[in-house]
Amino acid sequence: MRAPWLTIPVLALAASASSWAADCPALLQGSLPELRGKAQIDLCQRFAGKPLVVINTASYCGFAPQFEGLEGTYKAYHAQGLEMLGVPSNDFKQEDADAEKTAKVCYANYGVTFTMTKAQPVRGEDAIPLFAELAKQSSAPKWNFYKYVVDRQGKVIASFSSLTKPDDPAFTAAIDKAIASKP
Repeated sequence: MRAPWLTIPVLALAASASSWAADCPALLQGSLPELRGKAQIDLCQRFAGKPLVVINTASYCGFAPQFEGLEGTYKAYHAQGLEMLGVPSNDFKQEDADAEKTAKVCYANYGVTFTMTKAQPVRGEDAIPLFAELAKQSSAPKWNFYKYVVDRQGKVIASFSSLTKPDDPAFTAAIDKAIASKP
């Protein structure tokens, strides 16, 4: 026999969870595996209502030193609400299959403190939903360290090529605009 007093709270929780998912922007639907550990990053829970920079990364790319500048940007803007998400990918054949080696490059070599995932496909038909939506709103990454600036509503404000450095005035202006956006 089911306890009737348990049914109502469970139904209320289920209804609020589905309502919460429905309120989440398309860009932030789903979850991704964190780079360190076995936990999943619930994109909506972690990033909804926050300005966000998303970067597809690769450990063995010539642009990998941008991790330092990205970390500096993250530290400079995090107090204003900015979040950053690095998504390693081997789509351009420059990422290690071993997540521990990727983690070493990010965390030990470059001192990254922003959120990083395990390697994911970011282009074409195999692209994860996050990057499929980024491509729909902007364009697919053309190489590693392609950067997307997303406002608090989950809309891409601007995207930047690998050649754009983290201290580029256009990139920081887009971040300022994302921070100023209304939730």
